[in-house]
Amino acid sequence: MIAENVARVEERIAAACQRSGRRRAEVRLVAVSKRHPVESIWAAFDAGVREFGENRVQEAKSKRAALADLDVTWHLIGHLQSNKARLARELFHWVQSLDSLPLAEKLAQAAAAGEARLPVLLEVNLGEEASKSGVRGGEVAELAEQIARLNQLELRGLMAIPPFGENPEDVRPYFQRLRALADEVAARNLPNVSMRELSMGMSHDFEVAIEEGATMVRVGTAIFGERI
Repeated sequence: MIAENVARVEERIAAACQRSGRRRAEVRLVAVSKRHPVESIWAAFDAGVREFGENRVQEAKSKRAALADLDVTWHLIGHLQSNKARLARELFHWVQSLDSLPLAEKLAQAAAAGEARLPVLLEVNLGEEASKSGVRGGEVAELAEQIARLNQLELRGLMAIPPFGENPEDVRPYFQRLRALADEVAARNLPNVSMRELSMGMSHDFEVAIEEGATMVRVGTAIFGERI
């Protein structure tokens, strides 16, 4: 079942890329495996998925121990508490949910001597929803300038979870806003900052996100089904 789901998602990604004049290779599929068993992750891996997203550090720790043989890239996509920054740095190849300078400093301090820069994304709360993490749009550029001074981190772009809309078209303006914010930061030519990545779009709206420039789509339910 998971293999069939992955195939359908791949078809949808390819179609969205074709509609927007983009190459399929420009979009990375991150399978959101939070609250799904390791057997489901194995099945997705066997179906060709090579990047996985987890929300919680502790859950990821137990899964990585059980999946040590898998050659995959792990993304932290959930809110990170600063007291778990060191463990997150050990477990994840990417942190997509950076939302404050203190947290960025903790991640930088957790770097081992000679360790490569950790790729991070700034999470933006586009709808300014109290229930969601992330910085406000007006704070993005200033925070990017502060993070640029931390040589242990490499800020590669922005991530967002827009307000849910039954009609994916209702979410398009939020994706356009995130792309505009990334362009604003990129124009500053900051060190250690590239803004190459836009992580936006989930199971119900990732096609619209791709049309608006997403380079990463975070797909959970459409691959794994409803969460346990």
